[in-house]
Amino acid sequence: MAALLYRLGRFCFRRRWTITALWVALLIAVGVGGAALSGPTSNSFTIPGTQAQKAMDLMEQRFPDTHAGGATAVVVFAAPDGRTLAEPDATAAVRQSLDQLRRDAEVADVLDPFDAMAVSPDGRYALAQVTYKVPMGDIPKGARATLESAASIGRSAGLTVESGGDALQEPSASGTGEVIGLAVAALVLVITFGSVLAAGLPLVTALIGVGIGVSAITVTTGFVELSSNTSVLATMLGLAVAIDYALLIVSRHREELAAGRSPQEAAGLAVGTAGSAVVFAGLTVVIALAGLSVAGLPILTQMGLAAAATVALAVLIALTLLPACLGFTGQRLQPRRRADSLDASAGHRWARLVTRRPLTVLLTATVALAALAIPALDLRLGMPDDGSAAPATTQRRAYDLVTKGFGSGHNGPLLVVVDTKGTGSAEGPAQRTAERLTPLSGVAAVTPAVLNQAADTALLTVIPSTAPDSTATGRLVSAIRDLPAPSGATVSVTGRTAINLDMSTKLGRALAPYLALIVGLTGTVAMVPQVSRAGCVPAGSRVFRASHALENAMATCTTRSAGSLSGQSAPPGDPGAEESPP
Repeated sequence: MAALLYRLGRFCFRRRWTITALWVALLIAVGVGGAALSGPTSNSFTIPGTQAQKAMDLMEQRFPDTHAGGATAVVVFAAPDGRTLAEPDATAAVRQSLDQLRRDAEVADVLDPFDAMAVSPDGRYALAQVTYKVPMGDIPKGARATLESAASIGRSAGLTVESGGDALQEPSASGTGEVIGLAVAALVLVITFGSVLAAGLPLVTALIGVGIGVSAITVTTGFVELSSNTSVLATMLGLAVAIDYALLIVSRHREELAAGRSPQEAAGLAVGTAGSAVVFAGLTVVIALAGLSVAGLPILTQMGLAAAATVALAVLIALTLLPACLGFTGQRLQPRRRADSLDASAGHRWARLVTRRPLTVLLTATVALAALAIPALDLRLGMPDDGSAAPATTQRRAYDLVTKGFGSGHNGPLLVVVDTKGTGSAEGPAQRTAERLTPLSGVAAVTPAVLNQAADTALLTVIPSTAPDSTATGRLVSAIRDLPAPSGATVSVTGRTAINLDMSTKLGRALAPYLALIVGLTGTVAMVPQVSRAGCVPAGSRVFRASHALENAMATCTTRSAGSLSGQSAPPGDPGAEESPP
């Protein structure tokens, strides 16, 4: 591989105008295509094959007025100490706030806490449920602003009002974070290289690669529904690996220039040596990202494949566009100062230490990694909720108010769906199901069943006595699912808490196959160069001759570097001394 990359680097250096023009033309073409063919992205989140998802789909079908797939918000009202929400002015402030929410066009329903008996026993706390017509990622900023303005009505009356729920989650988007990251990367590169030109090349090539990748994703949205987070992950990873890969090659190129090589030869050697590391690193990242599809979650599959394609694009740019750009710099990337001795290099000293005591270093590193991995023995997978939000956010304050006024289980109610379609009314089976649920350990309350219009599906709300992320709540979900269903009925559990638990379980089960896939494919990729060096390449082939040419060039470069450090001139026949820069 090194020989082919060496030739590729020299070719792109010589044909720099053509290579650069091709990449720029591709960027323009894909950009125009993205602008013309882009389609809407999706913010829906599904976990196919799980009971929670099947029950949620059933709710959307049988209870269309509830907008089961829509975002939800919880508005918590709290009266000051010594007062209750039953006081006329407090009650009026709560209902004025709710009326403000009902006027929002995106709101499907607002549940009055006084009508729904969602007032704490001491009368100080009330819980209002707001349901939106669209998923959380599709809620416009105006709807969130309305939620805040409604809360301000209650606050002006002296009440404490906080909001939680997935409706308050802002959709991910590329923008300010990436700009800040680029600025920091540029500063670090300038300090590292001591040259604006050397620092600029990795940034320029990274931006071109990410621009092509994100534009290609935008084109794809015109034909396939993709998650809105797909381009976000592709942008972040694309920038990171593209800068990293270009940094390796540019650093190697400058080393070769410092050793006296011509710019063309230095570019070829840089791509042939550092480029091999770039290819292997890129392949491992691509394998890891594409391997996310084994989890069986559509959103992870989309994000993983899109990011993998962007990383592969970054590798191609590092191997082709970057050496072409090096062709425009000539000798200007040559370092201003050269080290007096290789032994002065901290990296060289560290490498010598490791190679002198390989077994000691291996054992020490293994023990250290094992010690760092000890906490993983108690690892418990879970999804973030309002309870894990920052203490200063309204989501976390709402979560704490619910816990204080109603109990932690009210932050994650479970929805139990009783389906009797084709066997009769769901009223009787729902009543029997409620009777079986009430005595279960961990159940704080079970609300009366709500029937759909056809009376063939019933919906029960179960309030756990523990927090949504508690292991006890997970055991309760399993216990409900293990209960025998009434004759002629099917019982399933859903809701945000059940969905999070099912997702954690699905991801946990996919972890072992994922690791096996990554280790197996990465090991196979790592063996390819070993097989090639073992004699699989015919001795008379052009690849074999190119490999020997690269080895000779690298050996000459090393000899020249050693000779210059010892005060000797370059050996006769040094191709770097004979070849003039193009």
